[in-house]
Amino acid sequence: MRDKKILVVDDEKKICDLLKAYLEKDGYDVMIANDGKQALDLAKTQNPDLVVLDLNLPGMDGLDACKTLRTWSKVPVIMLTARDEETDKIVGLELGADDYVTKPFSPREVVARVKAVLRRLEEGKQPDDHISVGDLILDMAQHEAMYTGKQLQLTPREFSLIAVLARNPGRVYTRLQLLEQAFNEYYEGYERTVDAHIKNIRQKLTKLAPAVSNPLVTVHGVGYKFEKE
Repeated sequence: MRDKKILVVDDEKKICDLLKAYLEKDGYDVMIANDGKQALDLAKTQNPDLVVLDLNLPGMDGLDACKTLRTWSKVPVIMLTARDEETDKIVGLELGADDYVTKPFSPREVVARVKAVLRRLEEGKQPDDHISVGDLILDMAQHEAMYTGKQLQLTPREFSLIAVLARNPGRVYTRLQLLEQAFNEYYEGYERTVDAHIKNIRQKLTKLAPAVSNPLVTVHGVGYKFEKE
């Protein structure tokens, strides 16, 4: 995964310099932006492989930047936030972020998260045939999804999550099982992030086919399953 391009977005020069040094030490090509508008401009012109995005930015904040980015790009996003409120993290995930790190943080943790997200993306691109269930088709090699014959735009984490559910339609997965199998995470404190991603996927499915019954079903008190019909 060396030579991947990482865009770091933060208005604090010290944080940018620190992350740049640690990421470059691991072989990544690092670009820096100090506000939301500059970040979007670089994302369009430089096509980074991953974005590390601070929520507290001058002008356009990180949430608005992430929302705008998701209108035209599926690039993985890791949020940086000094806010310890769970609602802020959930909002960021609902807007399409793939992971988050709360300040103050160890730069080694950020590098580890970057590696994990990129690894999941690469693993998802490995040939594993197509997953076809009901109106959903997943191309694991191309990391592309189709629903009712239309392209379904999913973030890397959303793609991983629906792939786990679609591989075994009808099986009920707990949130912790989905964390483990889709994201290689084992922390119960992250279970609410599954809810945020499921909500995102449901909205996208409904937008493409409002007349079709949504296949992502909540099994109250247990978790989620993918229904064929």
